[in-house]
Amino acid sequence: MIRAFKSTIHRELILLYRRGSDLCLTVIFFLLVAILFPLALGPDQGLLAQIGPGVIWVSALLSSMLTIDRIFYADFEDGSLEQFVLSTHPFGIFVFAKLSAHWLTSGLPILIFSPVIGIFYSIPLASYPVLILSIALGTPALSLIGGVSAALSLGARRGGVLLPLLALPLLVPVLIFGTAATNAAILGTPVTPSLLLLGAVLAATLAVAPPITTITIKQAIN
Repeated sequence: MIRAFKSTIHRELILLYRRGSDLCLTVIFFLLVAILFPLALGPDQGLLAQIGPGVIWVSALLSSMLTIDRIFYADFEDGSLEQFVLSTHPFGIFVFAKLSAHWLTSGLPILIFSPVIGIFYSIPLASYPVLILSIALGTPALSLIGGVSAALSLGARRGGVLLPLLALPLLVPVLIFGTAATNAAILGTPVTPSLLLLGAVLAATLAVAPPITTITIKQAIN
């Protein structure tokens, strides 16, 4: 099973390399959305530090949404999903590998570039560990929840329009707790409650999202 998991991730990364525009689109969109706010609001460092965590998280959420619809759609269209279902390996391993690959190509770049964006918002350096930790806990949940939404929209008419309507309400807790953790670090208030809640969301999605996604994809194929 471990070999199947690794081979699936390797396959996804090769496909991403061949269509490198997806990774570039995610990173560029995240950077552009986050950078536009300081340009529009001016050099007020107090205001920028106040809104910075929220803007970073909204940018992360929206940029992650750009590629959610592509997690399973290409494999659904060319019949690869049916082959994976008929494989001797558990289909859930394939699903979890696809979701992990999505995080590696969307969440990880956001995690890497988020401290750079923090500079534009005058976020104190002492708050960076909490910012990075919250992004590290929250972005996997974005991919997991996005995977459920992508599976639900497979085969649906106007699935691209339906997908954000399914995903965005489920992503609100991640946005709230992730922003609250960094804001608490900036204000000097306790950050542990927000981080624990964010970790609880991640644990819940890890437990629930892959099985739901697996069942939903099998129903879409049948």
